[in-house]
Amino acid sequence: MVAVLGRRAVSSLSSILILTSLVFAVAELTPGGPAQTILGLHTTVAATKALNHALGLDRPIYIQYLTWWGHLLQGNLGYSPIQHQTVIALIGQYLGNTAVLDSVSLVLAILLSLGIGIVQGANAGTWISKAISVGQFFLYAMPIFWLGIVLIYIFSVTLNWLPSGGAQNLAATNFQLGTYIKHLILPASTLTLIFTSFFSRYMGTAARLEFQQAYVTVAVAKGATPTRIALLHVMRNAARPLVTMVGLFLPWIFAGGVVVEEVFNFPGLGYLLWQSALDHDYSVLIVIVMIIGLLTIIGNLLADIINSMLDVRVRYE
Repeated sequence: MVAVLGRRAVSSLSSILILTSLVFAVAELTPGGPAQTILGLHTTVAATKALNHALGLDRPIYIQYLTWWGHLLQGNLGYSPIQHQTVIALIGQYLGNTAVLDSVSLVLAILLSLGIGIVQGANAGTWISKAISVGQFFLYAMPIFWLGIVLIYIFSVTLNWLPSGGAQNLAATNFQLGTYIKHLILPASTLTLIFTSFFSRYMGTAARLEFQQAYVTVAVAKGATPTRIALLHVMRNAARPLVTMVGLFLPWIFAGGVVVEEVFNFPGLGYLLWQSALDHDYSVLIVIVMIIGLLTIIGNLLADIINSMLDVRVRYE
């Protein structure tokens, strides 16, 4: 395991270097910049050049990149000239909401996918399995922003049960848990439905194959109940592909969160990423992208560890 972690550390560092380099290159090629955002569209060329010089944005891109890494190694994540705050302060404000939204959505999606997959695998070829497949493809094909708008129309506009957007900051002095949960329900439901439509397909296929294995036949011959077979035998083996998919698709999960946070005006990292991209706030943008890369690496590593716990053959490999 130590050797595996060592190899992962080396490959992870190279991945982060490539990722941050691409973000710097794309940011440099994008028209506009922080100076134009700060000064407005009607600013003069001279004023824009002066502000770019003051911010150090007129230096070659490789100098800016190396300077950023130098500051990072000293624990300085940078300063946002747009928000007039340090990047670490901004991340601290928005990170909690994203962590809650993505964690709740992911846990609910995994639990639903496990149950749906077992039901689909146990009823392979029946109308139950076919009906589940129709629902999966329907949600999978639906754009995530459209699903969010539909939920807003039903539960906010028509029924007036839930707020259509916004949320308190977790660190707010007047934080109210009940109000926060109400604002969380619709964005979390949107992400949960989309994640479930994706993960449950893999879980259903894996469960169907496991139900055809010899150990299931032996368990039935020994008098084990269908519930015991499904929960204690099939689910453990069928969950391995699901664990791997969750680890590999953490960037996709975060990308879905970006869209949902923008649709529901939910103040999380995805919302901050979107606004930073629009404002050309490179200092914030690069840190959020780096966080996404780290989450992807950690997710893949955790998936390998959990798979080794579920299947002894993985440990031997």
